[in-house]
Amino acid sequence: MSYQSIFKPGLFADQVIVITGGGSGIGRCTAHELAALGAHVVLIGRGQEALENTAAEIESDGGKASWHCCDIRDAEAVTERVTSLIASHGRIDGLFNNAGGQFPAPLEEISPNGFDAVLRTNLSGGFLMMREAYRQSMRSHGGAIVNMLADHWNGMPGMAHSGAARAGMANLTRTAAFEWAKSGVRVNAVAPGWVASSGLDKYEGAAAAMIPMLANAVPLKRLGTESEISAAVVFLLSPAAAFISGELMRIDGAASLGGRLWPLADHDNSQPYNGFHRAQAPEALKDD
Repeated sequence: MSYQSIFKPGLFADQVIVITGGGSGIGRCTAHELAALGAHVVLIGRGQEALENTAAEIESDGGKASWHCCDIRDAEAVTERVTSLIASHGRIDGLFNNAGGQFPAPLEEISPNGFDAVLRTNLSGGFLMMREAYRQSMRSHGGAIVNMLADHWNGMPGMAHSGAARAGMANLTRTAAFEWAKSGVRVNAVAPGWVASSGLDKYEGAAAAMIPMLANAVPLKRLGTESEISAAVVFLLSPAAAFISGELMRIDGAASLGGRLWPLADHDNSQPYNGFHRAQAPEALKDD
């Protein structure tokens, strides 16, 4: 089997697209779809095994992929890694700033180190990757960047550190879209809601117990799929989005809309799209 993308074959032929956090979850899925559409995907992350496995999957499916370990929070390491990528591939056509991470905790219990660690991963690291991709390649050749957000529109109770970082990335996305338009660079962001991805398996305790109940809080009455997020990212990287820049795309089944007093009707009328031939249900949802 191969990835069942809705986009035309060869859409990204001969393009080099960098994906941070490309070894698992949404990053892995998006890497597979872009590779199936002809891109050479460059997977960036801290875990060698996950990156290596994803690259091997892509190559066994007939795609092109390479991987490199890099801590995107380290400015010097990011500069050196982007320099080596351009030396190997000539340019960077697209960047999906997907890497991130957080942990559930009440605001009053988050330590300064914990708060800083989440901001550095979800905001500072993305900034460093954007900056170097622009400075070293896109300023001269143009390109497209998609940043990762989350449903932070009404605050993020239980994850204030992540909410602060995502709000910062939203503003950074819009600022970069304005400043870098002169170079033919488009910058957008996607904001997934609750997605049936491997990231759900990282939560424990009360947070894990809530996972089977999440779909009931979504007007479409289900969680999203990795493929649904990937499709949005691919669209924003594609020529079809040539006049879209500075956009923050919500992909949450309308979960961020409405109010607490308006009841949600029970139904099963929303059918998921899943084009990812290697998709695996998270353990947290297997009994759901």
